[in-house]
Amino acid sequence: LKQPMDIFLSHDWPRSIYHYGNKKQLLKTKSFRQEVENNTLGSPAASELLEHLKPAYWFSAHLHVKFAALMQHQAKDKGQTGKKTKFLALDKCLPHRDFLQVIEIEHDPSAPDYLEYDIEWLTILRATNDLINVTGRLWNMPENNGLHTRWDYTATEEAMNEVLEKLNHDLKVPCNFSVTAACYDPSKPQTQVQLVHRINPQTTEFCAQLGITDINVRLQKAKEEQQLCGEYEEQDDVESNNSGEDPSEYNTDTSALSSINPDEIMLDEEEEDEDSLVSAHSDMNTPSVEPSSDQASDFSGSFSDVRILPGSMAVSSDDTLGSPLGREGKPGEAVDSGDGKDLPEVTLKRLSDEHEPEPRKKIKRRNQAIYAAVDDDDAA
Repeated sequence: LKQPMDIFLSHDWPRSIYHYGNKKQLLKTKSFRQEVENNTLGSPAASELLEHLKPAYWFSAHLHVKFAALMQHQAKDKGQTGKKTKFLALDKCLPHRDFLQVIEIEHDPSAPDYLEYDIEWLTILRATNDLINVTGRLWNMPENNGLHTRWDYTATEEAMNEVLEKLNHDLKVPCNFSVTAACYDPSKPQTQVQLVHRINPQTTEFCAQLGITDINVRLQKAKEEQQLCGEYEEQDDVESNNSGEDPSEYNTDTSALSSINPDEIMLDEEEEDEDSLVSAHSDMNTPSVEPSSDQASDFSGSFSDVRILPGSMAVSSDDTLGSPLGREGKPGEAVDSGDGKDLPEVTLKRLSDEHEPEPRKKIKRRNQAIYAAVDDDDAA
Protein backbone atom coordinates (compact mmCIF):
# COMPACT_ATOMS: atom_id res chain seq x y z
CA LEU A 1 0.00 0.00 0.00
CA LYS A 2 1.33 3.41 -1.01
CA GLN A 3 -1.67 5.72 -0.73
CA PRO A 4 -2.24 7.58 2.57
CA MET A 5 -4.25 5.73 5.18
CA ASP A 6 -6.48 7.41 7.74
CA ILE A 7 -7.65 4.61 10.05
CA PHE A 8 -6.21 1.18 10.79
CA LEU A 9 -8.01 -1.43 12.90
CA SER A 10 -6.30 -4.41 14.52
CA HIS A 11 -7.25 -6.87 17.22
CA ASP A 12 -3.86 -7.02 18.95
CA TRP A 13 -1.74 -4.00 19.83
CA PRO A 14 1.34 -3.14 17.81
CA ARG A 15 4.36 -4.26 19.79
CA SER A 16 6.15 -1.47 21.72
CA ILE A 17 3.23 0.95 21.39
CA TYR A 18 3.14 1.06 25.20
CA HIS A 19 6.38 3.04 25.15
CA TYR A 20 4.56 6.01 23.58
CA GLY A 21 1.84 6.56 26.15
CA ASN A 22 1.41 6.64 29.90
CA LYS A 23 3.11 3.33 30.54
CA LYS A 24 3.29 3.67 34.31
CA GLN A 25 -0.46 4.05 34.52
CA LEU A 26 -0.89 1.07 32.21
CA LEU A 27 1.26 -1.13 34.46
CA LYS A 28 -0.73 -0.04 37.50
CA THR A 29 -3.97 -1.05 35.78
CA LYS A 30 -2.89 -4.32 34.19
CA SER A 31 -0.23 -6.87 35.12
CA PHE A 32 1.83 -6.49 31.98
CA ARG A 33 5.17 -5.75 33.65
CA GLN A 34 6.95 -8.93 32.58
CA GLU A 35 5.77 -8.68 28.98
CA VAL A 36 6.74 -5.02 28.80
CA GLU A 37 10.16 -5.70 30.31
CA ASN A 38 10.78 -8.44 27.76
CA ASN A 39 9.22 -6.35 24.98
CA THR A 40 6.89 -9.21 24.02
CA LEU A 41 3.52 -7.51 24.48
CA GLY A 42 1.67 -6.97 21.24
CA SER A 43 2.10 -8.08 17.65
CA PRO A 44 5.47 -7.55 15.92
CA ALA A 45 3.75 -7.76 12.52
CA ALA A 46 1.41 -4.93 13.53
CA SER A 47 4.39 -2.80 14.56
CA GLU A 48 5.92 -3.29 11.12
CA LEU A 49 2.67 -2.21 9.49
CA LEU A 50 2.48 0.79 11.77
CA GLU A 51 5.96 1.86 10.78
CA HIS A 52 5.28 1.33 7.08
CA LEU A 53 1.72 2.66 6.69
CA LYS A 54 1.85 5.49 9.25
CA PRO A 55 -1.95 5.86 9.54
CA ALA A 56 -3.47 8.89 11.22
CA TYR A 57 -5.38 6.67 13.70
CA TRP A 58 -4.79 3.15 14.93
CA PHE A 59 -7.43 1.40 17.03
CA SER A 60 -6.89 -1.94 18.78
CA ALA A 61 -8.64 -4.16 21.30
CA HIS A 62 -7.63 -7.48 22.90
CA LEU A 63 -6.02 -6.39 26.19
CA HIS A 64 -9.19 -5.04 27.87
CA VAL A 65 -7.76 -1.76 29.08
CA LYS A 66 -8.01 1.83 27.91
CA PHE A 67 -4.70 3.15 26.65
CA ALA A 68 -3.79 6.03 24.36
CA ALA A 69 -0.51 6.92 22.73
CA LEU A 70 0.84 9.41 20.25
CA MET A 71 3.65 8.44 17.92
CA GLN A 72 5.56 10.72 15.59
CA HIS A 73 7.24 8.96 12.72
CA GLN A 74 10.50 9.93 11.16
CA ALA A 75 10.26 12.17 8.13
CA LYS A 76 11.58 10.76 4.87
CA ASP A 77 13.16 14.02 3.80
CA LYS A 78 15.00 16.53 5.94
CA GLY A 79 13.08 19.69 6.71
CA GLN A 80 9.73 17.93 6.57
CA THR A 81 7.54 16.99 9.52
CA GLY A 82 6.94 13.31 10.02
CA LYS A 83 3.45 11.87 10.18
CA LYS A 84 1.76 11.22 13.51
CA THR A 85 -0.31 8.22 14.56
CA LYS A 86 -2.86 8.46 17.35
CA PHE A 87 -3.34 5.08 19.00
CA LEU A 88 -6.33 4.13 21.14
CA ALA A 89 -7.39 0.91 22.83
CA LEU A 90 -10.51 0.66 24.97
CA ASP A 91 -11.57 -1.51 27.88
CA LYS A 92 -13.98 -4.43 27.82
CA CYS A 93 -17.65 -3.60 27.36
CA LEU A 94 -18.76 -3.99 30.98
CA PRO A 95 -20.33 -1.64 33.54
CA HIS A 96 -18.04 1.02 34.99
CA ARG A 97 -15.34 0.34 32.39
CA ASP A 98 -13.85 2.73 29.80
CA PHE A 99 -15.18 0.95 26.72
CA LEU A 100 -16.59 3.89 24.75
CA GLN A 101 -15.12 7.08 23.34
CA VAL A 102 -16.41 9.38 20.61
CA ILE A 103 -13.86 10.77 18.17
CA GLU A 104 -14.44 13.30 15.40
CA ILE A 105 -12.43 12.68 12.25
CA GLU A 106 -12.32 15.10 9.36
CA HIS A 107 -14.24 13.97 6.31
CA ASP A 108 -14.23 15.13 2.73
CA PRO A 109 -17.60 16.87 2.24
CA SER A 110 -17.57 16.02 -1.46
CA ALA A 111 -17.24 12.29 -0.80
CA PRO A 112 -20.35 10.11 -1.11
CA ASP A 113 -22.34 9.08 1.94
CA TYR A 114 -21.94 5.34 1.32
CA LEU A 115 -19.07 2.88 1.65
CA GLU A 116 -16.74 2.30 -1.26
CA TYR A 117 -14.10 -0.29 -1.97
CA ASP A 118 -10.49 0.87 -2.04
CA ILE A 119 -9.20 0.49 -5.58
CA GLU A 120 -5.58 0.12 -4.49
CA TRP A 121 -6.37 -2.76 -2.13
CA LEU A 122 -8.62 -4.48 -4.67
CA THR A 123 -5.75 -4.40 -7.15
CA ILE A 124 -3.38 -5.93 -4.62
CA LEU A 125 -5.92 -8.65 -3.78
CA ARG A 126 -6.20 -9.56 -7.45
CA ALA A 127 -2.43 -9.54 -7.97
CA THR A 128 -1.75 -11.77 -4.95
CA ASN A 129 -4.55 -14.25 -5.63
CA ASP A 130 -2.07 -17.04 -6.49
CA LEU A 131 -0.39 -16.69 -3.09
CA ILE A 132 -3.43 -17.85 -1.11
CA ASN A 133 -2.67 -20.69 1.29
CA VAL A 134 -5.34 -22.30 3.46
CA THR A 135 -3.31 -25.27 4.69
CA GLY A 136 -1.24 -25.65 7.82
CA ARG A 137 1.99 -25.91 5.84
CA LEU A 138 4.61 -23.18 5.92
CA TRP A 139 4.22 -20.71 3.10
CA ASN A 140 7.12 -18.50 2.12
CA MET A 141 6.16 -15.22 0.50
CA PRO A 142 8.14 -14.05 -2.54
CA GLU A 143 11.12 -11.90 -1.66
CA ASN A 144 13.67 -9.86 -3.56
CA ASN A 145 16.31 -12.57 -3.36
CA GLY A 146 16.67 -13.53 -7.00
CA LEU A 147 14.49 -16.63 -6.66
CA HIS A 148 11.15 -15.12 -7.64
CA THR A 149 10.10 -13.52 -10.89
CA ARG A 150 7.82 -11.15 -9.00
CA TRP A 151 7.99 -10.02 -5.41
CA ASP A 152 6.66 -6.43 -5.54
CA TYR A 153 2.86 -6.31 -5.69
CA THR A 154 2.45 -2.57 -5.53
CA ALA A 155 -0.68 -1.46 -7.35
CA THR A 156 0.19 0.32 -10.59
CA GLU A 157 -2.06 2.76 -12.42
CA GLU A 158 -2.52 0.30 -15.27
CA ALA A 159 -3.53 -2.51 -12.92
CA MET A 160 -5.96 -0.27 -11.04
CA ASN A 161 -7.59 0.78 -14.31
CA GLU A 162 -8.06 -2.90 -15.22
CA VAL A 163 -9.83 -3.52 -11.91
CA LEU A 164 -12.04 -0.48 -12.43
CA GLU A 165 -13.09 -1.76 -15.83
CA LYS A 166 -13.82 -5.18 -14.36
CA LEU A 167 -16.11 -3.55 -11.78
CA ASN A 168 -17.72 -1.25 -14.38
CA HIS A 169 -16.18 1.74 -12.56
CA ASP A 170 -18.53 1.15 -9.63
CA LEU A 171 -16.73 0.88 -6.28
CA LYS A 172 -19.86 1.11 -4.12
CA VAL A 173 -20.17 -1.61 -1.51
CA PRO A 174 -23.53 -3.29 -2.18
CA CYS A 175 -26.13 -3.71 0.55
CA ASN A 176 -26.44 -7.45 0.00
CA PHE A 177 -26.29 -8.78 3.54
CA SER A 178 -28.04 -12.09 4.10
CA VAL A 179 -28.42 -14.23 7.20
CA THR A 180 -26.35 -17.42 7.12
CA ALA A 181 -26.64 -18.50 10.77
CA ALA A 182 -29.53 -18.71 13.17
CA CYS A 183 -30.03 -15.61 15.30
CA TYR A 184 -29.34 -15.85 18.99
CA ASP A 185 -32.36 -16.77 21.05
CA PRO A 186 -31.97 -15.78 24.73
CA SER A 187 -34.77 -18.17 25.68
CA LYS A 188 -32.69 -21.07 24.36
CA PRO A 189 -29.18 -20.60 25.74
CA GLN A 190 -26.55 -22.95 24.36
CA THR A 191 -23.37 -23.36 26.32
CA GLN A 192 -21.67 -25.63 23.80
CA VAL A 193 -22.27 -25.14 20.11
CA GLN A 194 -20.51 -27.12 17.41
CA LEU A 195 -18.56 -24.93 15.02
CA VAL A 196 -19.96 -24.96 11.51
CA HIS A 197 -18.11 -23.58 8.51
CA ARG A 198 -20.52 -21.61 6.34
CA ILE A 199 -20.05 -20.12 2.92
CA ASN A 200 -20.63 -16.37 2.98
CA PRO A 201 -22.72 -15.25 -0.02
CA GLN A 202 -21.44 -11.66 0.15
CA THR A 203 -17.84 -12.87 -0.08
CA THR A 204 -18.73 -15.28 -2.87
CA GLU A 205 -20.33 -12.50 -4.92
CA PHE A 206 -17.41 -10.15 -4.26
CA CYS A 207 -14.79 -12.72 -5.29
CA ALA A 208 -16.72 -13.65 -8.42
CA GLN A 209 -17.00 -10.02 -9.46
CA LEU A 210 -13.32 -9.33 -8.85
CA GLY A 211 -12.19 -12.65 -10.34
CA ILE A 212 -10.33 -13.97 -7.30
CA THR A 213 -10.49 -17.14 -5.20
CA ASP A 214 -13.17 -17.41 -2.55
CA ILE A 215 -11.20 -18.37 0.57
CA ASN A 216 -14.30 -19.78 2.26
CA VAL A 217 -14.83 -22.22 -0.60
CA ARG A 218 -11.14 -23.14 -0.62
CA LEU A 219 -11.25 -23.82 3.12
CA GLN A 220 -14.32 -26.00 2.72
CA LYS A 221 -12.62 -28.06 0.00
CA ALA A 222 -9.47 -28.41 2.11
CA LYS A 223 -11.50 -29.73 5.04
CA GLU A 224 -13.31 -32.22 2.81
CA GLU A 225 -9.98 -33.42 1.41
CA GLN A 226 -8.61 -33.91 4.92
CA GLN A 227 -11.67 -35.94 5.87
CA LEU A 228 -11.28 -38.14 2.78
CA CYS A 229 -7.61 -38.68 3.53
CA GLY A 230 -8.49 -39.68 7.08
CA GLU A 231 -11.08 -42.18 5.82
CA TYR A 232 -8.58 -43.68 3.38
CA GLU A 233 -5.97 -44.06 6.13
CA GLU A 234 -8.47 -45.80 8.42
CA GLN A 235 -9.49 -48.12 5.58
CA ASP A 236 -5.86 -48.98 4.85
CA ASP A 237 -5.27 -49.76 8.54
CA VAL A 238 -8.27 -52.11 8.62
CA GLU A 239 -7.16 -53.87 5.44
CA SER A 240 -3.62 -54.30 6.74
CA ASN A 241 -4.91 -55.78 10.00
CA ASN A 242 -7.20 -58.21 8.14
CA SER A 243 -4.75 -59.09 5.41
CA GLY A 244 -4.54 -62.72 6.51
CA GLU A 245 -0.73 -62.84 6.41
CA ASP A 246 1.06 -65.26 8.65
CA PRO A 247 2.44 -63.71 11.81
CA SER A 248 6.15 -63.09 11.85
CA GLU A 249 8.33 -65.55 13.71
CA TYR A 250 10.43 -62.72 15.05
CA ASN A 251 9.59 -60.71 18.13
CA THR A 252 8.17 -57.40 17.00
CA ASP A 253 8.02 -55.86 20.45
CA THR A 254 10.20 -52.76 20.35
CA SER A 255 9.16 -51.28 23.65
CA ALA A 256 12.68 -51.66 25.01
CA LEU A 257 14.02 -49.61 22.10
CA SER A 258 11.43 -46.88 22.37
CA SER A 259 12.61 -43.35 23.02
CA ILE A 260 9.86 -43.02 25.63
CA ASN A 261 11.15 -44.88 28.66
CA PRO A 262 8.57 -45.36 31.44
CA ASP A 263 11.37 -45.74 33.99
CA GLU A 264 13.08 -42.52 32.94
CA ILE A 265 13.18 -39.87 35.63
CA MET A 266 12.45 -36.56 33.91
CA LEU A 267 13.49 -33.42 35.72
CA ASP A 268 13.04 -29.97 34.27
CA GLU A 269 16.15 -28.20 33.09
CA GLU A 270 16.59 -24.45 33.30
CA GLU A 271 19.19 -23.93 30.61
CA GLU A 272 16.64 -22.61 28.12
CA ASP A 273 15.01 -20.28 30.64
CA GLU A 274 18.36 -18.90 31.74
CA ASP A 275 19.40 -18.24 28.16
CA SER A 276 16.16 -16.39 27.47
CA LEU A 277 16.57 -14.30 30.61
CA VAL A 278 20.14 -13.40 29.77
CA SER A 279 19.19 -12.46 26.23
CA ALA A 280 16.34 -10.34 27.55
CA HIS A 281 18.68 -8.43 29.83
CA SER A 282 21.19 -7.98 27.04
CA ASP A 283 18.50 -6.07 25.16
CA MET A 284 17.75 -4.03 28.26
CA ASN A 285 21.22 -2.52 28.32
CA THR A 286 20.50 -0.29 25.34
CA PRO A 287 19.83 3.30 26.36
CA SER A 288 16.44 4.83 25.72
CA VAL A 289 14.49 8.00 26.33
CA GLU A 290 12.53 8.46 29.54
CA PRO A 291 8.90 9.34 28.73
CA SER A 292 6.83 11.58 30.89
CA SER A 293 4.45 9.93 33.34
CA ASP A 294 2.33 12.86 34.44
CA GLN A 295 0.34 13.14 31.25
CA ALA A 296 -3.11 11.65 31.03
CA SER A 297 -3.93 8.84 28.64
CA ASP A 298 -7.21 10.37 27.53
CA PHE A 299 -7.38 10.12 23.76
CA SER A 300 -9.62 13.13 23.27
CA GLY A 301 -7.29 15.31 25.36
CA SER A 302 -3.56 15.64 25.35
CA PHE A 303 -1.46 12.65 24.41
CA SER A 304 1.58 11.39 26.18
CA ASP A 305 5.07 12.35 25.09
CA VAL A 306 5.83 12.14 21.38
CA ARG A 307 8.96 10.30 20.40
CA ILE A 308 10.62 9.46 17.14
CA LEU A 309 9.76 5.97 15.96
CA PRO A 310 12.89 3.80 15.84
CA GLY A 311 13.41 1.04 13.32
CA SER A 312 10.72 -1.63 13.73
CA MET A 313 9.72 0.13 16.96
CA ALA A 314 12.61 -1.50 18.84
CA VAL A 315 12.47 0.26 22.17
CA SER A 316 14.54 -0.79 25.14
CA SER A 317 12.54 -2.76 27.68
CA ASP A 318 14.02 -0.89 30.65
CA ASP A 319 12.38 2.28 29.32
CA THR A 320 10.53 4.00 32.22
CA LEU A 321 9.97 0.78 34.08
CA GLY A 322 12.06 1.78 37.04
CA SER A 323 14.48 -0.97 36.16
CA PRO A 324 17.71 -0.88 38.17
CA LEU A 325 19.61 -1.74 35.02
CA GLY A 326 18.72 1.48 33.29
CA ARG A 327 19.47 3.84 36.19
CA GLU A 328 22.55 5.12 37.84
CA GLY A 329 23.03 4.07 41.37
CA LYS A 330 24.94 1.88 43.71
CA PRO A 331 24.44 -1.87 43.83
CA GLY A 332 21.74 -2.90 46.24
CA GLU A 333 20.08 0.51 46.19
CA ALA A 334 16.26 0.46 46.20
CA VAL A 335 14.63 1.85 43.07
CA ASP A 336 11.12 3.21 42.63
CA SER A 337 9.09 0.93 40.36
CA GLY A 338 6.58 3.60 39.40
CA ASP A 339 3.68 2.12 41.32
CA GLY A 340 4.70 3.26 44.75
CA LYS A 341 6.75 0.19 45.62
CA ASP A 342 10.46 -0.11 45.96
CA LEU A 343 12.20 -2.83 44.06
CA PRO A 344 15.51 -4.21 45.25
CA GLU A 345 18.53 -4.28 43.01
CA VAL A 346 18.59 -7.40 40.88
CA THR A 347 21.35 -9.17 39.05
CA LEU A 348 21.72 -9.40 35.32
CA LYS A 349 20.79 -13.05 35.30
CA ARG A 350 17.27 -12.93 36.69
CA LEU A 351 14.36 -10.52 36.56
CA SER A 352 13.28 -11.09 40.17
CA ASP A 353 15.09 -11.27 43.48
CA GLU A 354 14.56 -14.98 43.90
CA HIS A 355 17.58 -17.17 44.52
CA GLU A 356 18.78 -19.23 41.63
CA PRO A 357 18.06 -22.90 42.25
CA GLU A 358 20.71 -25.52 41.94
CA PRO A 359 20.92 -26.98 38.43
CA ARG A 360 18.95 -30.15 38.22
CA LYS A 361 20.12 -33.11 36.18
CA LYS A 362 18.27 -35.57 34.04
CA ILE A 363 18.71 -39.13 35.20
CA LYS A 364 18.00 -41.82 32.67
CA ARG A 365 18.03 -45.58 32.98
CA ARG A 366 19.57 -46.86 29.79
CA ASN A 367 19.40 -50.67 29.96
CA GLN A 368 15.79 -51.14 30.90
CA ALA A 369 15.77 -54.89 30.40
CA ILE A 370 18.77 -55.38 32.73
CA TYR A 371 17.19 -53.22 35.43
CA ALA A 372 13.95 -55.16 35.13
CA ALA A 373 15.80 -58.47 35.57
CA VAL A 374 17.64 -57.19 38.64
CA ASP A 375 14.40 -55.95 40.15
CA ASP A 376 12.79 -59.37 39.62
CA ASP A 377 15.71 -61.08 41.37
CA ASP A 378 15.48 -58.66 44.28
CA ALA A 379 11.76 -59.29 44.55
CA ALA A 380 12.31 -63.05 44.52
